[in-house]
Amino acid sequence: MPTTDPEARGDGGATARVAGSPATAGAADSRALAGVLSRAESLLGRLEQLLVNAPAPDWTSAIAWRWRRRATAFGMQAALQPVRHVSPIRLGDLKHIDEQKAAIERNTRQFVQRRPANNVLLTGSRGTGKSSLIKALLNEYASQGLRLIEVDKDDLVDLPEIVELVAGRPERFIVFCDDLSFEEGEPGYKALKVALDGSVAAQSENVLIYATSNRRHLMPEYMRENLEAKHQSDGEIHPGETVEEKISLSERFGLWVSFYPFRQDDYLAIVAHWLASFGCDEGEIEAARADALRFALERGSRSGRVAWQFAKDRAGREPGERS
Repeated sequence: MPTTDPEARGDGGATARVAGSPATAGAADSRALAGVLSRAESLLGRLEQLLVNAPAPDWTSAIAWRWRRRATAFGMQAALQPVRHVSPIRLGDLKHIDEQKAAIERNTRQFVQRRPANNVLLTGSRGTGKSSLIKALLNEYASQGLRLIEVDKDDLVDLPEIVELVAGRPERFIVFCDDLSFEEGEPGYKALKVALDGSVAAQSENVLIYATSNRRHLMPEYMRENLEAKHQSDGEIHPGETVEEKISLSERFGLWVSFYPFRQDDYLAIVAHWLASFGCDEGEIEAARADALRFALERGSRSGRVAWQFAKDRAGREPGERS
């Protein structure tokens, strides 16, 4: 019979006794748990990197993108979405804004040619071609590497991430903020100030910001702020701190371009251009003048947008309905 005497089993029995001890089993479990935790931490790190950093798009799929944020099970995620159908408007379609068009086209041409250029703020009357001019410039210079990224005001806090995403690309990117204005305390205001000229990091050489607004200083202005001005004995006036803060954002745009309401003749000329583009002949265009003025009067504006809307309405009718 096999002996049960520990001494008779020799060193092998002692080894078996040590291997089966509770302390040794606990150490093995700890090592296994540590390995599982290490692999889990590595997996979570990779997952976090995928969620935090927006994936690079297929840059050959479009010439314009929109920055979009959406809620997921893992939190908010942002990415560039390609714009499949870009507005076909051309610079030649924009009438009676020749000075504004020349100034912004010159700046954009400098940018595309890798020469110094400024961020641009387009302000003024509604419907006068501010946004259309930027779209037309994209169509004009896309073949030379110009690209556009449209960013909503609420997403301006992501500007550093957008700039990092396009850094090193050979294309030239315009970050486009349309109809921009802020109320006090909005986070995008500070983010835009830093992106324009306020960060310790140099601004990326392949990114410019073009913004349109009906407000010259991008924020509401109140009479009480004028009362904060300090009148000195020598007659010098120092604007109040609130006014200084509001002006500081618009001043960071290197190029300001203002747009003004159209005169009646200018409005009718724009109507004629769009009617002709829709195939109307001279007789139809002349017959439409009175209706075009009435259309503008009903809307309280003689703008390029109203002219475009009237031309679409008029040209879309049956020939017998146009008189």
